[in-house]
Amino acid sequence: MWRAHGVGYEDYKRHHSVRMRVEKRREKDFIKCRRMVTDLNSLVHINNLINK
Repeated sequence: MWRAHGVGYEDYKRHHSVRMRVEKRREKDFIKCRRMVTDLNSLVHINNLINK
């Protein structure tokens, strides 16, 4: 928890605002990763079409 979000678990557990900040950041990271996977899948698909 500390390395990824800069907050300890006790603070995360006790403070609602900290939890919301961490969860919003996690959601943004999740969406960013999903977009990267989609982009990579598209590149692989295009590359496979070109190389046939």
